[in-house]
Amino acid sequence: MTATTGSSSPSGAAGDESAFADLCDQARDLAHNGHFARAAQLYEKVLEGGSREHRAAAALGLAVARHSAGQVSEAREAARAAMETGHPEYAPRAAYHLALSCEEEGLLADAERAWTAVLDSGHEGYAPAAHHGLARAAEQRGDADAARGHWERALAGDPDSVPDAAQDYAERLLARGETERAEAAVRRGLEAGEHPGLRMLLGAVHVERAIEQFGIVVDSAAPRGRAVGDPSLPTADVPAPAAATAYELLARLLAVRGDQESAAQVWEEGTRHTDADVAGEVRSRLRRGFLEPDPEAEGADEAQWWEPYLEAAEAEGSTPMLAGELFAALGAVHARAALPLVEGEARVAELRGALEEAVRTPSEFVWGRALHDDFRDRLRKAAGSSEDVLPEGWPDLG
Repeated sequence: MTATTGSSSPSGAAGDESAFADLCDQARDLAHNGHFARAAQLYEKVLEGGSREHRAAAALGLAVARHSAGQVSEAREAARAAMETGHPEYAPRAAYHLALSCEEEGLLADAERAWTAVLDSGHEGYAPAAHHGLARAAEQRGDADAARGHWERALAGDPDSVPDAAQDYAERLLARGETERAEAAVRRGLEAGEHPGLRMLLGAVHVERAIEQFGIVVDSAAPRGRAVGDPSLPTADVPAPAAATAYELLARLLAVRGDQESAAQVWEEGTRHTDADVAGEVRSRLRRGFLEPDPEAEGADEAQWWEPYLEAAEAEGSTPMLAGELFAALGAVHARAALPLVEGEARVAELRGALEEAVRTPSEFVWGRALHDDFRDRLRKAAGSSEDVLPEGWPDLG
């Protein structure tokens, strides 16, 4: 029986091209389903004998499959092979893939060369991404002028890619303190399309501007008149309530920005202000929400031992840590005192030992000595003595 020509295997150029196209389709499906090794085998068959069109597509597909399989070096070789074909579509796509791969590995010079190849291909669809990549590369090299030129082109590209580029650029500008230019980049991105990240950055811009304005008021109200040395700052007297408000809002916004050290410095400056009214107002704002003692209770007008620690924690943003320490200490004290009670311990020595452990528990913390000293002082007053009634270093003795 004579076989029909082309029934089992293609013959002629058209049949070969159809077979290579089918192999590319099969490989693409295999890769899509996670069968990267098998997909790579089919792509390699196409590379052995396919036309320029199919070899370019296969080389790009091979690069993606190998990269997905974790064969990064082999993936880059395949991407370069696709670029060498000069195909108007697959070559720039392969360069794009190569650039991202190099960026992931920190190979910045290789990434910049790949982005340049994308741009040199003349494919308008990839130009915005290439300019974005080249802008990142120039930023890394510290070439501000080159970076600015590429950022401008990236922000003038395809509206679909503009918001992401605008976010990246604006974040860098904000980090450098260039608030005005950051806002301009954000607004250009939002003109191209709504973007949550850009909205967040616009809010950050407003925070930076608020910090600047509150800082001017604080400088004007500074104890030694820092504004005097800077003619750009106002020199008018600042009323105590306005000064205190500026200190508080500046400190809280610095904390929101993540600059907790500067926030703590602002609080300290405000609470130590040479103007007693300003200092009192600032301290009152720092202590907003603190538990106030019962005015009818004995010693209500006395300063409590924990107040300096609580104020410092609030100013430094470490209140949660302080609360955690206090609860940890309370839990340890409770456990050490409750265990002999639960066990029905009746021996005096063991009960005394449990109480000593419970009382010493706060010594593990920075504030522990202040608690012990407070008890020492109260005991002395209760005994009506002018001398300490407890030995030095109590209860951490022996």
